Amino acid sequence: MNFSKQFSTGRQGGDDPDAQCAGPRTDAGSLGDAELGLALRDFRSSVHAWSDAVHQRPRLVEVAPRRMAWRKAAAWALGSVLVVGGAGGGLLGYRLQQEHARIAAREAKHQRQLQEQRARQAEEELAQVDSDVSREVPAALEPLGQLMTADESR
Repeated sequence: MNFSKQFSTGRQGGDDPDAQCAGPRTDAGSLGDAELGLALRDFRSSVHAWSDAVHQRPRLVEVAPRRMAWRKAAAWALGSVLVVGGAGGGLLGYRLQQEHARIAAREAKHQRQLQEQRARQAEEELAQVDSDVSREVPAALEPLGQLMTADESR
């Protein structure tokens, strides 16, 4: 709808829906109220016409230049940092696991050596106790053994 068409219909007061919004008209009302209502009706119709004209006119849209090259480069850089970081973390974890296994194997070997050494000491102690406790001759031949030792000392 055109501005001049709405403006002219608004003044004539025909079947314009905007005319009903201006308020009731009384024939006995003062001239100031009628002029104010007419002015408000005209203002309202002009605002509606202007709004329609603004919304219907073709607009020029300025397209901002895209910087896709920088975005792609940044995405590749971030992706490569993530991949290198993940691979580096995996390798570091693997080396740490290998070091722990090496330390555990060395500790297990040391523990085995300590157990073997303790076992040898225990066997030596048992052999010493056995030799200290054991007799060279049976109890029935003991007096003969004492004679032999007495003869040797002379």
